[in-house]
Amino acid sequence: MMIGTSHRFAASPVQHALPGADDITRAELANGIIVLSRANFNSPSIVISGYFPAGALFDPDEKLGLADFTAAALLRGTSQRSFQEIYDALESAAASLTFSAGTHTVSLHGRALAEDLDLLLGLLAEALRQPSFPPDQVERLRAQLLTALAIRAQDTGEMASLTFDQIVYTGHPYRRPEDGFPETVQAITQADLVDFHKRHYGARNLILAIVGAVEPGRAVDKVAEYLGDWSNPEQPEPPSLPPITALQQTKTERVTIPGKAQADILLGVAGPPRKAPGFLAAALGNNILGQFGMMGRIGDSVREKAGLAYYASSSLSGGLGPGPWSVAAGVDPQNIDQAIDLISQEITRFISEPVSQEELSDSKSNFIGRLPLSLESNAGVASALTNLERFQLGLDYYRQYPDLVQVITAEDVLDIAQRYWHPERLGIAIAGP
Repeated sequence: MMIGTSHRFAASPVQHALPGADDITRAELANGIIVLSRANFNSPSIVISGYFPAGALFDPDEKLGLADFTAAALLRGTSQRSFQEIYDALESAAASLTFSAGTHTVSLHGRALAEDLDLLLGLLAEALRQPSFPPDQVERLRAQLLTALAIRAQDTGEMASLTFDQIVYTGHPYRRPEDGFPETVQAITQADLVDFHKRHYGARNLILAIVGAVEPGRAVDKVAEYLGDWSNPEQPEPPSLPPITALQQTKTERVTIPGKAQADILLGVAGPPRKAPGFLAAALGNNILGQFGMMGRIGDSVREKAGLAYYASSSLSGGLGPGPWSVAAGVDPQNIDQAIDLISQEITRFISEPVSQEELSDSKSNFIGRLPLSLESNAGVASALTNLERFQLGLDYYRQYPDLVQVITAEDVLDIAQRYWHPERLGIAIAGP
């Protein structure tokens, strides 16, 4: 198969704990598939990780959950094998293969012994190119999806998250849950799955990372063997995201779920995308605000000192678009207002004064120290390689990462916090009894 010459690197034996341009192979096939590979012969296994643009952004409102349903049905049968035959093939080799849909993309993850690379890639190719969506399996899967939605409706954390997205992302695709609603999942037909696959699945913008006991050149050749002749002229480009309509004042919504002993609070704003300038400073700041140690300042104030929460932490979900920058807390329902007040005080402090040098130094050490740990496994490296491609970070990003972290100042953290956090314009979602 023809392989494009752009960004092709020859891999050398792994000499560094962190992957870089000298031991990552990046190849683009003629049909648009990008393969990233890194050898690791200390393990007898291989991991395949990847993604392609067929996520919930393409879902019509009346059939929300279609991308998720389609991805979940890929392994329920192909033109060559039944669901049971697929399961037996994976089980007999102690291998695994999964697909899941998000807002922008469908992600895939596979694992097998290196000797079973052909089996794994063969099943992957079948699932991507020739799913049959058997009607009986579609209905079984629909029942499982509806059960999951019924469980979601009784989960205070999940319902707070769903409500928060609807507040902060009003009029934006991010307001919609990827798994849909019971009525939209009920409306999806087997023909809808077939049509969605036909229109949105193709080789263009498919990213695959293969890490483990295989020479990178062979990994690229194997992908070309199984997927190099795949094309779909109808495959659309990913839709562009509209701008966020910022809240003009704090908006609070409550969801009542009878019989619950705990209320969940989610409070926050739309944060920076991963590629935004200052994202690393925001991540360091978030670590100080509600992650490091016993969940940072938020955990110390709300949980440890005041005793108002079962848990309290912050999170920053930077992705292709402006994911949430939020604080979550699980509290006794009678402590809701007190907990929100304390969280708001910590946010006001966070945007009013620089973090201390001790906090910043500790957080930097945490970030730099945990990176090698996240890359100890083939799965960790494969995930890291796909992130390099997804966010266009460059093949040497992980080698440069310690320096990128070290140069961030307390003023950088304060600047990015002030750009995104506005205590008088928060989205607040509460779910509980």
